[in-house]
Amino acid sequence: MALSETSETDTSYPPPEAGDRSADRARHARPQPSTASHPADDAPDPIAGQVAVTHGLGWPAADVEMSEAGLGWPGASPEASPGAAEPPQHPAGSVSYDAPVSRETAPMDVFRETGGPLAGGIRAGVATEPSPVPRPARTRVMVVANQKGGVGKTTTAVNMAAALAQHGQRVLVIDLDPQGNASTALAVDHHRGTPSTYDALVEGRPLAEIAQPSPEVDGVFVVPATIDLAGAEIELVSMVARENRLRKAVRAHPLVFGEGVDRLDYVLIDCPPSLGLLTLNALVAGDEMLIPIQAEYYALEGLGQLLETVEMVREHLNPDLVVSTIVLTMYDSRTRLAAGVAEEVRGHFREQVLNTSIPRSVRISEAPSYGQTVLTYDPGSPGALSYLEAAREMARKGVHA
Repeated sequence: MALSETSETDTSYPPPEAGDRSADRARHARPQPSTASHPADDAPDPIAGQVAVTHGLGWPAADVEMSEAGLGWPGASPEASPGAAEPPQHPAGSVSYDAPVSRETAPMDVFRETGGPLAGGIRAGVATEPSPVPRPARTRVMVVANQKGGVGKTTTAVNMAAALAQHGQRVLVIDLDPQGNASTALAVDHHRGTPSTYDALVEGRPLAEIAQPSPEVDGVFVVPATIDLAGAEIELVSMVARENRLRKAVRAHPLVFGEGVDRLDYVLIDCPPSLGLLTLNALVAGDEMLIPIQAEYYALEGLGQLLETVEMVREHLNPDLVVSTIVLTMYDSRTRLAAGVAEEVRGHFREQVLNTSIPRSVRISEAPSYGQTVLTYDPGSPGALSYLEAAREMARKGVHA
């Protein structure tokens, strides 16, 4: 159908003259940028001279040195030779990071179970000055025992001793395990023929003559164990008051329950993984128990048997013995099993359980092979920091009957 001649037409522009198309071209031409100066054009470009952008992708131009890009990348100056970079300069009042760091990367949630000023500072990412650890009013004789093997008895004994020493305490470690692992971790010789706990138990030799200072940790003294101790239980059977032999030896030491600045603050007795006569001697000799518990259910079963033995000892041989400290070892916060065991232990023992748990750490296992504790082998590792915090917590908490 043909358009009507009377149809409406566009009246926004006057109709051009016939043969004059300039107005039509003006209507459809692109707008040209204004050449007038704007006040904002006179402001300096904040990134001018720092980053040259090519192709609109935000990458630095090839002819701009990377050190000038403001992105924190190392300089690409051809004059700089590899390995000749100067150490970073820290402004006045800032924290220096030149101290040795751990060779082990801590998982993000490794301190989930830990508490106290040190762990709190680590979680917050700031350095916190720990509070001083006071010396106890009298020597604390603590038995590190759990008849289940592989729960970290020896590891806990030597590392807690080293941690207490770093807190200014004087510690005597009595190795009552014929394997002598505590002696190895503290770099003390324990070959056959070395004066050891066997001589104290069977021969009646004074502990003061047997104890050796640890060459790795100042303030720690060790009564080593040799393989001769394996036959001590058989030899003790026929002796009178055989379960009191270690108690008499410990209390005869002049620095135990003594006076003066050189007295011993702690005596830690590392027991074998059994409830035999050696462990019984330790339970009679001690005033407190430090029980390491692996965060697994098998460890809970063994704990029940140990507590039954403790009750028998309290009834007949040592009424002053108390379970003062329980520490969770090999704790893996990524598993529900570890969390479940921790909850059950805390629900039953409450005040005795330390807030600080010892995480699984390769450095803790590696340290004895070098004759060291984890605190000297890798001081910045999660295991070392956890033992430091656990020792501080145990020292400040005191005895809970």
